[in-house]
Amino acid sequence: MSKRMTVVFDDDELYTTLKVESARQHRPAKDIVADALRQWFEAREDEALRLEIREARAEYKKHGGKEARRFFEDLKAGKA
Repeated sequence: MSKRMTVVFDDDELYTTLKVESARQHRPAKDIVADALRQWFEAREDEALRLEIREARAEYKKHGGKEARRFFEDLKAGKA
């Protein structure tokens, strides 16, 4: 199902760049804008995930955690 939306470009250069790229790729400008939005949303999700990973690592270090490789080496050597 398609939905319509009007986008107003306050930046003439950005609009012109979009239209030129649309012509160059032989693609509708709406497809380029939709792809750009998808990439932007994915990048935001990726950044949120990176933040969660950093927080988890900080918590892990705070509580004296060790790398999985080292844990399994210690376990194999009977030190865990």
